[in-house]
Amino acid sequence: MELKNKRILLTGGAGFLGSFVHEALITEGVSEHNIRIPRSQELDLRSLENCRTAVDSIDIIIHLAALVGGIGLNQQIPGKIFYDNLIMGVQLMEAAREMRVEKFVALGTICAYPKYTPVPFKEETLWDGYPEETNAPYGLAKKMLLVQAQSYRDQYGMNAIYLLPVNLYGPRDNFHPQSSHVIPALIKKVHDAQQRKETSITVWGSGTASREFLYVEDAARGIVLATKKYNGREPVNLGAGFEITIKELIETICRLMDFHGSIKWDKSKPDGQPRRMLDTSRAEKKFDFHAQINFEEGLARTIEWYRAHPVKE
Repeated sequence: MELKNKRILLTGGAGFLGSFVHEALITEGVSEHNIRIPRSQELDLRSLENCRTAVDSIDIIIHLAALVGGIGLNQQIPGKIFYDNLIMGVQLMEAAREMRVEKFVALGTICAYPKYTPVPFKEETLWDGYPEETNAPYGLAKKMLLVQAQSYRDQYGMNAIYLLPVNLYGPRDNFHPQSSHVIPALIKKVHDAQQRKETSITVWGSGTASREFLYVEDAARGIVLATKKYNGREPVNLGAGFEITIKELIETICRLMDFHGSIKWDKSKPDGQPRRMLDTSRAEKKFDFHAQINFEEGLARTIEWYRAHPVKE
């Protein structure tokens, strides 16, 4: 699919991932005036009428908008996280069907996978169990978009695709302590300790859980590639294909930030899902995607950006 002359609705386009997808679309040759980015304060997508307004005269929808955060936020407001994410996605896809939008690109989440999934996670195992409890409301709300996409494809012939990105990181991420994911949370924790001249930091959990991380520019490039090249009904993982424990992660961040204090583990806090790593072979086969940014290079870029844009308490 040639994107250059398409009118594209990019929900969440002002957010972390969305800002990079916006730039990737411009690089692809899409005109700025052909990209519509609805802002939540002006067009609340929890309203079906607002969704209809948003999709009017649109050719392609890339749905990134989400209420999302780390384990702490998921524990604080699980009901709101479930409702907001489910209702936004379901109504936006219904409005797209009504308006006969040419293509719908839905972003799922690695949190949709079962808590105990064989590593690396293959798309075929997506329905083999219940997600990890602390983020199940988010994971299941996003997972329903896959059901809707496949159902609408079967009944209405709608070209809706579903991508499953792993944990993202990079410049412009959310570093707010109440809602950030693990990498920005740890970078901020180390930075704050250095500013206060503290000799130790405390990290949630035991450090044994593992995660996979995809640099945000790689993720944006993968989404644009899928928008251009993938038209299948099956979900597709977007990842970097490696695994690192939280213990190894914080040790790497401390080394890159030149922090030599001790690391204390608060084992009263949850680890979350025990292991996460994706099988990325389907994305490579279907639309030639593989991650390009080395993890330590991506971390260094993220740390540099945060030092220039620290979050004030």
